[in-house]
Amino acid sequence: MRRIGVPPCDRGSTGGGNCPDIFELADGSFAVIGRDATDSLDPDLPADASRADYERIVVITRDTLIRAKADIPDA
Repeated sequence: MRRIGVPPCDRGSTGGGNCPDIFELADGSFAVIGRDATDSLDPDLPADASRADYERIVVITRDTLIRAKADIPDA
């Protein structure tokens, strides 16, 4: 597993409560640590979007994704 982007402490997180993070796994998939917003966002998904019962909608900060952009492979 490798971190994509910078550690939360480099994005200003000094406590344990605001630590969104992105990791690339050995199989090439990504794991995201974020705030679970499934209940609030699920009703607003577009008609052509769906999620399985075992999937969650996770929110990360804009800064987390922008700082990870350089580390996300193009292919």
